[in-house]
Amino acid sequence: MVEQYRGRARVLAGATFALVGVVGAGGCTAGAGASADDRHGGPDAVRQAAHVLAGAGTSRARTSMTMATGGTRVTIRGAGGFDFGRRSGRLTVALPPDAAGTEEHPPITELLTPAAVYMKNRGARVPAGQWVRIEPAKLSDGNLVTNGATDPLVAAELLCGARGVAYAGTEELAGTRVRHYKGTADLSVAARNAAPQARAVLAAAAKGFAGPDVPFDAYFDARGRLRKVRETFSFSNQGHTVQVASTTLLYGFGTPVAVTLPPAGDIYAGDVE
Repeated sequence: MVEQYRGRARVLAGATFALVGVVGAGGCTAGAGASADDRHGGPDAVRQAAHVLAGAGTSRARTSMTMATGGTRVTIRGAGGFDFGRRSGRLTVALPPDAAGTEEHPPITELLTPAAVYMKNRGARVPAGQWVRIEPAKLSDGNLVTNGATDPLVAAELLCGARGVAYAGTEELAGTRVRHYKGTADLSVAARNAAPQARAVLAAAAKGFAGPDVPFDAYFDARGRLRKVRETFSFSNQGHTVQVASTTLLYGFGTPVAVTLPPAGDIYAGDVE
């Protein structure tokens, strides 16, 4: 978790992260007078990223999160699928190996829903085969970092607060021609403009990070769908600034995504490390 990371930043290279997931949200409402160019390019298209994804249905997703401080860098990767209309998905998150290259922790399975995230293999105290339930809005960072794999729709919702958007040209991304935009998202503005389900999560993040500004690079295809976004957060740890870069890649639109919640008897109710 973020709290654990802050307390152990000076020994980050040998740390094993206890990670939790992120809840999805809807999207900024598209303006009634938006032109085709606004929907497929420009600042308005960036701010409407979540709205367009909600209409796109489902996709596959790959995520990575890199934490860096004092010359030490750790990367955590996730893969799975997301249903943007239902605000639900399933990700498998792989923790980094130890200094010798040995896997220290099995992958974490995350089930994302509008109300909570359910995780398997979540911590040393959790009995084998049981799940942990987390409410992201109650975490100090809105769970944008604690998770280790930012929820694809929350990453898009954050762009509701985009400002200073600049067009950076077209590029080839996994065989698809995309438009590249750079800018800065304001977490406080995003919390106000996002769909109701996302506001509490983004508001928590706005309070928990070193500042509200989140630099981003966003890539959109010809249909206005967000295909990749890289967002950079920062927080203070014992007088040092920790940089966190979160990247989400979306592809395989239309791929079926099934999310089956665990039965109540399989949810662990005790303390989690």
